[in-house]
Amino acid sequence: MKNTINWNFDNSYSRLSNVFKEHIEPVAVKNPELVLVNQDLAKELNLDFTKINKSDLSALFCGNILPEGSNAIAQAYAGHQFGHFTMLGDGRAVLIGEHLTNSNKRYDIQFKGSGKTAFSRNGDGRAALGPMLREYIISEAMHNLDIPSTRSLAVAKTGEKIMRENPLQGAILTRVASSHIRVGTFQYVAARDKKNELETLLDYVVKRHYPSLDNSKNKALDLLETLIDKQIDLVVNWMRVGFIHGVMNTDNMTISGETIDYGPCAFMDRYDPKTVFSSIDKMGRYAYCNQPAITKWNLSRFAECLIRLIDKNEKEAIKSATKLIDTFGEKYEEKWLNMMRKKLGLLGTDNKDKFLIVDLLTWMHQNKVDYTNTFCHLMNLKEYDDKIYNDNNFRNWKKNWQERLKLNDNNPKKYIKLMRSANPIVIPRNHKVEESLENAYDNNFESFNKLLEILKKPYTQQDNISEYLKMDSSSKEYKTFCGT
Repeated sequence: MKNTINWNFDNSYSRLSNVFKEHIEPVAVKNPELVLVNQDLAKELNLDFTKINKSDLSALFCGNILPEGSNAIAQAYAGHQFGHFTMLGDGRAVLIGEHLTNSNKRYDIQFKGSGKTAFSRNGDGRAALGPMLREYIISEAMHNLDIPSTRSLAVAKTGEKIMRENPLQGAILTRVASSHIRVGTFQYVAARDKKNELETLLDYVVKRHYPSLDNSKNKALDLLETLIDKQIDLVVNWMRVGFIHGVMNTDNMTISGETIDYGPCAFMDRYDPKTVFSSIDKMGRYAYCNQPAITKWNLSRFAECLIRLIDKNEKEAIKSATKLIDTFGEKYEEKWLNMMRKKLGLLGTDNKDKFLIVDLLTWMHQNKVDYTNTFCHLMNLKEYDDKIYNDNNFRNWKKNWQERLKLNDNNPKKYIKLMRSANPIVIPRNHKVEESLENAYDNNFESFNKLLEILKKPYTQQDNISEYLKMDSSSKEYKTFCGT
């Protein structure tokens, strides 16, 4: 395909040995049809789609034609899925290449749902329209919430039916990421038990993502420490906005520190730390409250991969890695507390802060109160004057909070500004997401596009969006599905 779009590919990962990937072409589709393109992201990537007709764009975003300079591969990786180790790989995704922007930022461009690969494990390699549109909405919402995330450049329909429980419309998502290298990538290479391959992957990751570690005396140990900090920051952000990933397998933890894979994810409305939305998470392994512990567990699996590179003496290597992993709890606690202080507008620290925070969360849990809206109420936003906040226990808590606000030369202007930076006013409400997807199945994208537009400014008060601020009033239990 002639390069009028301004693609600028430099495919460094595909130059690694075939241990790490399979060279493959996307499987052509019958009737490609472009559904939507993320023009904001296209501008950030310095891509211009205005000179390409819709027919060619549809063919491009379905993989029927590939851009000049691309080099399509399926990546190999492994993963602990719900605690069980499996050799995996891109079973329905193709990385077409690494695009460099004008400022030399490197991004993976990947087609998700592009057909069978060597890693498909009896799957059809395809994806359904609903889950691809869902990933588009949620990944863009996460980006606008200032949470590191993969992003969505386009969705196109394939014109084919795919079989799940029922026949569904086929679709392909174009996903953009700093890279698709995962903890599971290291697990795959470590399982092959060849130190030189592990060293190659480590050096590649350091050069691509953490060049400041290039001259480190112990790259493996320093990368582990860096990733511990990155993943703590990420999960604290998830907890801040009530996001529940739903499938925190090790193959869904990126080395870049970005959120990846928006399958059975959702946002919590009524505050309950044990909230689970995923239909496949029967035991609550990936519940809201378990996300920090699972992050630590995944990082421990990452540390195991690096043992041979940390120290020639295995006992010393395990000792060094364990010492770092053991810092997780204290680091997480401190960052979580500081995040919650921001949500409550608290300047400085006080040894009673944790009790104040836990008392609020306990009250919210006992009274089934909306997580997002409670903080909006505390920011004096009039739309949130719900009668639940007249509860005596809440009023007593509020008096203690207001006393704490007086410390450290605080004032309303300061604490409201701090709270506004940490508390979204609007999140992707589950029922609004489902409503927009149901309409999209019938080729009506009005509510989908409106939701996307509102989610672009989650921290800003917007007019006429009251229906997007309320939790679902129905008693129906909300469930999400993987879409594989």
